[in-house]
Amino acid sequence: MNLFADIRVLVIDSLAALTAEGVLPEGLDFANVAVEPPRDPLHGDMATNAAMVLAKPAKAKPRDIAEKLAAQLATDPRIETVDVAGPGFINLRLVQGVWSGLVETVLSTENYGRSTMGAGKKINVEYVSANPTGPMHVGHTRGAVFGDALASLLDFAGFDVTREYYINDGGAQVDVLARSAFERYREANGLNPEIAEGMYPGDYLKPVGEALKAKYGERLLNTPEEQWIDEVREFATDEMMKMIRADLASLGVTMDNFFSEKSLYGTGLIEAALKELDDKGLIYEGVLEPPKGKTPEDWEPREQTLFKSTAHGDDVDRPVKKSDGSWTYFAPDIAYHYDKVKRGYDGIIDVFGADHGGYVKRMKAAVSALSDGKVDCDIKLIQLVKLFKNGEPFKMSKRAGTFVTLRDVVEQAGKDVTRFIMLTRKNDAPLDFDFDKVLEQSKDNPVFYVQYAHARVCSVLRKAAEQGVTLSDTPKFDDPAEIAVARKLADFPRQVEIAAKGHEPHRIAFYLYELASDFHALWNKGNENEALRFLQDDADLSAAKIALPRAVAVVISAGLGILGVTPAEEMR
Repeated sequence: MNLFADIRVLVIDSLAALTAEGVLPEGLDFANVAVEPPRDPLHGDMATNAAMVLAKPAKAKPRDIAEKLAAQLATDPRIETVDVAGPGFINLRLVQGVWSGLVETVLSTENYGRSTMGAGKKINVEYVSANPTGPMHVGHTRGAVFGDALASLLDFAGFDVTREYYINDGGAQVDVLARSAFERYREANGLNPEIAEGMYPGDYLKPVGEALKAKYGERLLNTPEEQWIDEVREFATDEMMKMIRADLASLGVTMDNFFSEKSLYGTGLIEAALKELDDKGLIYEGVLEPPKGKTPEDWEPREQTLFKSTAHGDDVDRPVKKSDGSWTYFAPDIAYHYDKVKRGYDGIIDVFGADHGGYVKRMKAAVSALSDGKVDCDIKLIQLVKLFKNGEPFKMSKRAGTFVTLRDVVEQAGKDVTRFIMLTRKNDAPLDFDFDKVLEQSKDNPVFYVQYAHARVCSVLRKAAEQGVTLSDTPKFDDPAEIAVARKLADFPRQVEIAAKGHEPHRIAFYLYELASDFHALWNKGNENEALRFLQDDADLSAAKIALPRAVAVVISAGLGILGVTPAEEMR
């Protein structure tokens, strides 16, 4: 059930009736007609902009359309009052029975809020994709939470979602990893490691060195690099991916698919992707003008093989092969996305760090060209996280050597707190993560405030069970504070669809905080007004009063499920 969608259908049907009567002209587009909560809840339960958006194409005054539409809407039994406000906004107030019926629906319907909006379309969400050179850091943490919550949100909205991790195991960084691991292997054999500048110095490679010793003994010690680097690279990369999988598991993240960059080389996949572009007339030999400002690594003042990405919305054409015949960094990325297109995805979402902003237009251009514009590509950039503890920036991890790890954050704050707080800002806004504030028990801590609402409902249900109350899905309420909670419950399906359309899982966290605020306000009013308390002397009345908070718990649980957070049954 989506009450806002139901009332929108009523508005559209009423507009169609006015069209049939000749009040409105034929052929009007109703796509931008919306039904939303009014800015001020005192104005009503819902509002529609129908008259405002149709006035110009209908060549009529919005107020005139609004008054005719209001009269049509007032005949529906769900509508208590209809008011025309200002130049032509229409505010609706619904009868009490609608809110009671909504709560009953929440309690009796499995997966309230789930949408069929996605219609089973296949979406690939690629996120994290950290280099397999060490433990995940705090920046990866935010990207992992965002990508995972977005994937869950899209699944909840009816899409067929694949969670994917792209293993960057084809570049020079894994050679550096191999050499760093080899020094820890030498250390395990009693020699002093020589960790040169540019190598990975963290203690996390010591177990890898021990594992190499267990496998090879001293056999590799006196052999030249070219004889051991391939084996050590593969071994160390596998060990790093085990660590990364464990890091992700500690955060509650499980991938459906891991794709290796290395699989693109020597297999013809890069060549096939570029041939596809060449066949479309989008590959040519040329010399690019030097870019303004800092010169990027892939620019050179000589003829290169270029992708005509400007034909698909990019600012400049992009090199795919250097003059020496080697691939640019962009070439394997094109091949990887070509593979996604060939796998039949209707949409591709890439979750990148903020430092990848320059990649957005070129990657979108590549997907557009490879799919003839049929596959949508959205790239979400994740801004930085600043960590604080005791009022000071949180220090680096000794284990990692140079940065705060994902494990540091999860061990300090816990999985659920970490996930929720990482979603309390939009992905492209910087986020401060203060370990003291995220663990305090106050209204200012959103994760506590939401969990406390769910725990309060669980407390009521435990007390009701002790009193022998038999639960009922038929509610009883009529106070404005109770209706405010029911109104917020009605908004959940709408918020799910808005968040899914915009690829914005933070909207669910915001919504849950607002729902919790309305619920806590009702709870506090019950401290002053006994009639608003959920447990009454009469068991049947208690059962009816408890229905509303039970519905709150259902929606909080569903919303937290999207965010990957376990609802709390009691606060400790």
